Amino acid sequence: MPDPTDDRLGRLRAAMRTRGVDALLVGPSADLRYLVGYHALPLERLTLLVVPADGPAALVVPELEEPRAVDSGAAAHADLVTWSETEDPIARVVDRLQVAGIDLRGTFALQDRLWTSFTLALQAAIGGASWVPGSSVMRDLRLIKTPAEVEALREVGAAIDAVHAVVPDLLRAGRTEAEVGRDIADRILEDHDEVNFVIVASGPNGASPHHETGDRVLEVGDAVVVDIGGTRAGYCSDSTRDYAIGHLPDGYAELHAVLERAQDLAVDAVRPGAPAEAIDAAARDHITAAGYGERFVHRTGHGIGVEEHEEPWIVAGNDEPVAAGMAFSIEPGIYVPGRYGSRIEDIVVVTDTGVERVNHRPREVVVV
Repeated sequence: MPDPTDDRLGRLRAAMRTRGVDALLVGPSADLRYLVGYHALPLERLTLLVVPADGPAALVVPELEEPRAVDSGAAAHADLVTWSETEDPIARVVDRLQVAGIDLRGTFALQDRLWTSFTLALQAAIGGASWVPGSSVMRDLRLIKTPAEVEALREVGAAIDAVHAVVPDLLRAGRTEAEVGRDIADRILEDHDEVNFVIVASGPNGASPHHETGDRVLEVGDAVVVDIGGTRAGYCSDSTRDYAIGHLPDGYAELHAVLERAQDLAVDAVRPGAPAEAIDAAARDHITAAGYGERFVHRTGHGIGVEEHEEPWIVAGNDEPVAAGMAFSIEPGIYVPGRYGSRIEDIVVVTDTGVERVNHRPREVVVV
C-alpha cells in the first residue's frame, strides 16, 4: 500500500488544481498512509508530507525516524527530507515549499487532524497564506474505492469472518469479557497486521454500544455483543455478531428478528444514487415500527477503508447520494438498559448496479 498501479498523488494533484490549492500538508494519519504508505508515529517531533500541486512531494521526517520511513517505501512516492534535533522542522517545510516555487501567500490545504501546536506554527511561518481543510482535496480520493481497494476490503472482510467463526469456542460461563477479548485479539492477529478494537459486551454491558471490554464474568443466560476489527495490508475490517450463553434471555429472539430484518432492509436500499439518509431510514423505520425506535441510538453506518471510521456517514440528515465504489457498514442496533443489547454489522460496497456484502457470517444469534 499504496497500490503501485494507482497514481494517488497524481489524482490528488488534479483535485488540488481544480480547487485552487497550491500545496497540501499532511502529518501522521490515515491520509499519510494512503498517499505514501508510511505509518508514521504521532510524535512531538514533526513529520509532514508536503505535496505541491505541481512538482515532487517531500516527506519531512525527524532524522531518527528516517529508517522507518525508508522501510515503509515512502521514498518511492516522495523525497525524504530529514531534520536533526537542533534544527527547526517548520523551517525545513518552508524551505521545501520555496524550492518548489510555491507562493507563500497562496492557498494551503492542511490535514484535518494535525496537532494544534504544529498547525499554529505553520500558520505563523506562512503568515500570508489562505488555509483550507485537507479533506477538501482528500475526501473524494478516499471516498470512492478503486477495484484494488475493494478487493482488499473483501480479503480483510473474510479474515474477520474467520475470527467470528471461532468466537463460539471462546465464550463460556465463568470466563471474563477480558479473557475472551484477549483470545479474540490473538486470533485477529493470525490474519491481520494489527488489532483495531475488540468489544465483548455481555449481559447488561451489551446496552452500551462502545462498551470497554472488562472484568465482568459471563453467566448462563447472557446475550453477548462481539464487535471486532483489525487492519490487514492497510485496510480495515469491522463486523459485529451476537451470541448467548446457554440460552437466549427473555425477549431477545423477538428483538433480534427485528434487527435482522432492519439490516436486510437497509442493505436492500443501497444502490447508486440512493441518499445516505434513506439507507438509515430503511433500518430505523422498521425498528421504530416494532417499538424499539428510542433504543436505536446511533447512525446506521460509517465508511471504512484505511480507517475503520471514515466517510460516508449513513445517518439522518446526510442527503448525499451514495456512489459505486463507496464502502460502509450497515449496523443497526437495539439497546435495552440494564438487560442486554444487540447489533448486527456487515461491510457493504456500492456496485454499479446495487450492493455487495463483504461479510458473510450467519447473522442469527449463536447460542453456546
